[in-house]
Amino acid sequence: MTSMDDAEYDEVSQRVDAERETIELELLLQGMHRLYGHDFQNYATPSLTRRIWHFIHANQLHNISSLQERVMHDRTTFERLIHSLSIPVTEMFRDPELFLAFRTHVVPILRTYPYIRIWHAGCSTGEEVYSMAILLHEEGLYDKARIYATDMNSQSLKQAKEGIFGIEKMKLYTKNYIEAGGTRSFSEYYTAKYNSVKFQPFLQKNIIFAEHNLATDRSFNEFNVILCRNVMIYFNDILRDHVHGLFHESLSRFGILVLGSKESIQFTKYGDGYELLDKSEKIYRKIK
Repeated sequence: MTSMDDAEYDEVSQRVDAERETIELELLLQGMHRLYGHDFQNYATPSLTRRIWHFIHANQLHNISSLQERVMHDRTTFERLIHSLSIPVTEMFRDPELFLAFRTHVVPILRTYPYIRIWHAGCSTGEEVYSMAILLHEEGLYDKARIYATDMNSQSLKQAKEGIFGIEKMKLYTKNYIEAGGTRSFSEYYTAKYNSVKFQPFLQKNIIFAEHNLATDRSFNEFNVILCRNVMIYFNDILRDHVHGLFHESLSRFGILVLGSKESIQFTKYGDGYELLDKSEKIYRKIK
C-alpha cells in the first residue's frame, strides 16, 4: 500500500476545503431564507462568496459557519450582512448616454400617455431615481408620473428617502447631468449645507420608496417603464429568468424595459417578446 505524496495530499485537502465551503455556504443561505425571507441561493456564487468572506474578515470571524451562527442568533448582524451583500454602486445620471437615449427614444412615447408609472428595481441609495425625476420634470412629464423605487436593502432605502448626498460628488454629478442633456443649472435642484446637499422636496412628491426583493417578491403593479440596471449581473441563470418573467408580467403593453450595459434579454425565453429601441443602451419595448 502506497501513501500519498505531498502534492496528492495538498490536492485532496484543497478539494475537501472547497466542498466544506460549498456546504457551509448552502447552509448559510438556506438559513437566511428560512429565518428572514431573503433568498440569495440563486445569486452568482463567485461574487457572492467574495462578499461573504470580506464580511467575515471585517468582523474578525473564522469561517462561514461562524458567520452562520452569528446571523442565526443576531438580526443586527444579518442586516449588516444584507447591506454588505448589496453594496450600492450608483451616481446621479450614471452613464449619461443612457439618459440622453431615454430622452430621445422613450420620452416621445411617454408624452402620449395620460399617466406614467415607472419602476426603478434595485434603486440603491436613490441617485438614479432623482435623476429620472429631474429628467421628467424638464420634459414636462413629472406631474403625471409616479416613480416606484424599490430595493431589498433597508439602509440604502433610508438614505434614498432622505435625499441627502455628499457635496464632494456634485462636480461629477453636474458633469453627468450636462452630458445627459440637462437643460438647466444642476445646482437649482439641491440645497447645499456644510458637507452635504439635499435635493429639492418637489422631486420627492411623486416617488414611492419601498422594500422589494426581486428573488422572492411578486409583481405589485403595472408599469409603463421598468429600469433595472446592472443588478442581474449578480444573479445566476435561474434567478435571472425569474426576474425577467417578473418584469414581463409587470410591464404594460408596449412598456419599456431598460437594462444595464452588461445585461441582455437575448438569451432568455422572453427575448422575442421585445423589440430593441436602442442597442447600445439596452432599451427594449414590449411587443407581446
